[in-house]
Amino acid sequence: MTVLEATQSNSNAIAAAQKASVVKSGAGYRAEQGSDYQPGVSAETVGSQSLWLGMITLPAGQRTLAHVHECHETALYMLSGDEMELWTGDQLQHRDTVRPGDYIFIPANMLHVAVNRSAQPAVFIGSRNEATAQESVVLRPEMDRKVP
Repeated sequence: MTVLEATQSNSNAIAAAQKASVVKSGAGYRAEQGSDYQPGVSAETVGSQSLWLGMITLPAGQRTLAHVHECHETALYMLSGDEMELWTGDQLQHRDTVRPGDYIFIPANMLHVAVNRSAQPAVFIGSRNEATAQESVVLRPEMDRKVP
């Protein structure tokens, strides 16, 4: 390879690395805690190093398992559905009602359970500062019985 070819190849690599990515909707997955995830921006889809953005759905009549995310904060926006309950705190003693148009912030290591008692799926746009699809979730099965 000549110096000119190497320079052009390097320029092409830099240009590709500086290009934005468009992610088309694709296959989702069921997370360990029980909600359905459809990643848009993640380490797996675009090589993100610190950001995950996607859709999260809690099916009608379902709940997540009690869990924490050890390594990341989570931000959610409820897009559609009826109301949903969010239980938080070290004993899951705090109950909030979430409706479409509401935002949620869950700090790292915050124990939580989401409960969708309605007949409609609860759909969220979610973001977190951990880019991998299978994030740092730690299930806390001993706490599941705390939420009716």
